[in-house]
Amino acid sequence: MRFGLMPLNTMNNKFKLLLAAVVLVAFGCKHKVEDNSLSLSPEAGTSYKQGDKVNLKLHYASESTPDSIVYFVDSTRIGSLKDSSALSVKTDTMLLGPRVFTAKFYQGGKSVNASTNIVLFAAKAPEEYTFKVIKKFPHDTSAYTEGLLYQDGFLYESTGGTGASVLRKADLETGKTVQQVKIDPKLFGEGFAIIDDKILMLTYKQPETAFVFDKNTFKIIKTFINNVGVEGWGMTFDGKKVYFDDSTNRIWFLDKDTYRQSGYIDVYDDKHAIDSVNELEYINNKIYANIYQKDTIVVIDPKTGAVLQRVDMKNLWPVKDRPAHFDDDGNNVLNGIAWDEKGKRLFVTGKKWPYLYQVEFVKK
Repeated sequence: MRFGLMPLNTMNNKFKLLLAAVVLVAFGCKHKVEDNSLSLSPEAGTSYKQGDKVNLKLHYASESTPDSIVYFVDSTRIGSLKDSSALSVKTDTMLLGPRVFTAKFYQGGKSVNASTNIVLFAAKAPEEYTFKVIKKFPHDTSAYTEGLLYQDGFLYESTGGTGASVLRKADLETGKTVQQVKIDPKLFGEGFAIIDDKILMLTYKQPETAFVFDKNTFKIIKTFINNVGVEGWGMTFDGKKVYFDDSTNRIWFLDKDTYRQSGYIDVYDDKHAIDSVNELEYINNKIYANIYQKDTIVVIDPKTGAVLQRVDMKNLWPVKDRPAHFDDDGNNVLNGIAWDEKGKRLFVTGKKWPYLYQVEFVKK
């Protein structure tokens, strides 16, 4: 047999084929990551306070190599990495309550996800206040107060009760009604807000009718079905948008012209959610709110939902001074906050209470 050297071009072709095979084997051996092999820390349900940093870390098999890892909070992109190092996320501008974090692991043009969630509380405990009574005014004891406002020298009030709900305007000094319209007797009246020359008023169960009245005549301009939230409760207006609550710890935002939802906040202090947020009043860039069936008013940051102050209103109308069986069902409770912007006077009352109180809040 004759032996000789292999031609140079043949050797080059074989080397190229061998190199290509090695590359294909290497790529084929790249570990494909699966959804169930990923986990994202911190552990779901971990609580933080606003201002804390959350260190997000995606855990995956060591032989897996991502092209990139993209992180989101509530579907908003917040950053990306190319390895398993932690991403530090600031919470100082986040809304309070449950926040969902997601990591997308990208590899070869495809992605798999892992998610976790945290609960974000207010940064610090609310300041504690009590009250001082400045003056008492008479209040209609038939009024099951839902909404209360002071404007143009008069009190405006919406009342509840199926078959007994009204929107009324009353003289502050005497408590006497000077203008009133009855609500459809099948409906239960709730909170309201004055928006320019109109009054927007909620009713109770959802979906339910909401009313738009002419402020001057109390004639109905329009009605519509309000399908935002669980129920209709309290309402206020900051001059740009409408706020209303729904029996939970959520305060919804509505567009002042279309009455469509435009956002929300969830109300929390430094330890837990504040449920049953009820009658609302916007005062000096804060939301003041009654907590239903509690002798408590809270002051809320409208940007984040944080409770900034908590006011103990116990003994505003002492139980010992009330008629026997006045509140056997537990419903004739503190409810109703009104602010006289020009006179800087704060008024509060309760459902079917005989008095409207002008008060000042005093730090404990």
